[in-house]
Amino acid sequence: MTTVVVTGLGAITPLGADVSQTWEGLRSGRSGVSTIEQDWTADLAVHFAGQVDADLSMVPRVEARRMDRCSILAVAVAQQAWEDAGFTFAQDNETDPERVAVAFGTGIGGLQTTITQWDILRTKGLRRVSPFTVPMLMSNAPAAHVELKIGARAGAHTTVSACASSNEAIALAVDKIRLGRADIVLAGGTEALVHPLPIVAFSQMQALSKRNDDPAGASRPWDKGRDGFVLAEGSVAMVLESLESATARGAKIYGTIAGSGISADAFDMVKPSPEGQMSAMHKALVDADLAPADVNHINAHATSTPAGDIAEAHGIRELLGDDADHVIVTSTKSMTGHLLGAAGALESVAALLALHDRVVPPTINLDDPEDDLRIDIATNEARPLPAEGPLAAINNSFGFGGHNVAIAITNENIKD
Repeated sequence: MTTVVVTGLGAITPLGADVSQTWEGLRSGRSGVSTIEQDWTADLAVHFAGQVDADLSMVPRVEARRMDRCSILAVAVAQQAWEDAGFTFAQDNETDPERVAVAFGTGIGGLQTTITQWDILRTKGLRRVSPFTVPMLMSNAPAAHVELKIGARAGAHTTVSACASSNEAIALAVDKIRLGRADIVLAGGTEALVHPLPIVAFSQMQALSKRNDDPAGASRPWDKGRDGFVLAEGSVAMVLESLESATARGAKIYGTIAGSGISADAFDMVKPSPEGQMSAMHKALVDADLAPADVNHINAHATSTPAGDIAEAHGIRELLGDDADHVIVTSTKSMTGHLLGAAGALESVAALLALHDRVVPPTINLDDPEDDLRIDIATNEARPLPAEGPLAAINNSFGFGGHNVAIAITNENIKD
């Protein structure tokens, strides 16, 4: 079976404007959650989020005016990842376009455009609605913009499975390379929902933390005092490539995407099912030809919600059994908040770099852990992984609708 490796990374997150800044923030336990300074929060129950502070001028102003923020972020991180892999971010002859594809996930897509243009229609009339509205709001716009930039002709795919969207994009990319339908896939996810409507909607569900007096401490997975997740924005991308292709061009390699597992709960629209989550993790291990004893680290989905964190912890323990004792678990959402459709890509990159650098980022704000979790959490401080030998990790993403995706990652084939 074709081996799929990672040769390029890009990230714009609440922790930083690139992968280096984001990874430094994760390793050091720094929170990227902050108060929203705009006036529109005045009447809202929640006044904070994980916000991006980055120079996005790499996307020309004329183009940016015809793109939703989620697409702008996607193009920006795609450029980072593509150039990190050693390519020029343009349609050129460096690669065979028929062997290059894009897979980019989003949970919601161009919601800010949808709401803005609706407001314009109501207040200014139909003639003021932008003729670019549909290309801006459609969920496949981020993938399309990236595909246009690099001239990818082997397919431009959009995965929309709520908070599992970008992990599903990674799984799709792996399958595409393994099936021989592409040699290189630029995969990732994007979301830009720091806006009144999503905040109010999630608040009405009682899903968001309301710690307005302590934004940095609001996301606290597995802590008894958790009261909901923290909404965040951002985008993350990775270049996936067959080992044969990467070796032939002498590319650096961060590690290997060894397998994936996808399941559906068929249980409830929003309540988690430990059985469905376990199924995805089990499938990822089987696909990667890994045993529970091979796993060293899990980057959990754990969002800081009362029900979800417990269900996942118990599912991990039941799946791995006594082997869970040597697996270091963390939730990087404690620092970034929840990037929804981009969360899986961010956390897969975090798991990949954890194996590469042999260190697990902490779960911060975990001051009073739930009883009987029976998993080993990197609580408030980074934890080392074994200094030598093979390493393996799982990254979990679970979304509304019962979408479950687990990605299996190893430190095989690293080449700096």
